[in-house]
Amino acid sequence: MGIKKIVDKIKEEVKVVQGEEPKDKLYQNEQTFPDVASAQEAFEESKRKLFNVNLWSNLEGINSTFELHDERGLKTTAETPKVGYYVKITLPASNVENWVNISNIVQDENLAEFTVHPSEKPNPPADEEEVTQHFFTKEASSTFRVELQGTRLIASEIGQNEYINNKGKESGGRKILNTLVAEGGWAGFQALQWDKLTSYLVHQEEAKPE
Repeated sequence: MGIKKIVDKIKEEVKVVQGEEPKDKLYQNEQTFPDVASAQEAFEESKRKLFNVNLWSNLEGINSTFELHDERGLKTTAETPKVGYYVKITLPASNVENWVNISNIVQDENLAEFTVHPSEKPNPPADEEEVTQHFFTKEASSTFRVELQGTRLIASEIGQNEYINNKGKESGGRKILNTLVAEGGWAGFQALQWDKLTSYLVHQEEAKPE
């Protein structure tokens, strides 16, 4: 890499840390099956795994905790989310709550996905400031997808517009914390987490029994 490219990369990273530039990320795993029938069966199971968000907490090894909450903010054991539901995400060795809201769900013949955006905590106490309870801003999105292409089963986590939530009122009192999480703990853990999840969705990795 030339000196100019290195300097440009440093400048870009500084802007990211300052919350002025976003990052886009894509994580994928896939598996090919011997015939269409077995691939279709695997796809149906992948859809079940995709939408049963609470089971994501059971992946082996170091893993985040995922809790599905309904539109009122109440924890639910529903195996299929709805638009307007929330997911509370707690990173390993952390008690910091990070909330996302489900904005879109798609189910087609060979594709299933849902998209989330960072959000405020649902129904916060009256004396609690309403801010985005996440280390990324509301412009960020994550789409979790499984799709079938012939005999290929593909799982993806698509992260877009990942601005660090460390500017203005949206960050509340979490400016420094969000920067440390986004550029520290999460930056180092993100690839591991989404590789683990997408492997699980294409049946390369199993979850612990409930």
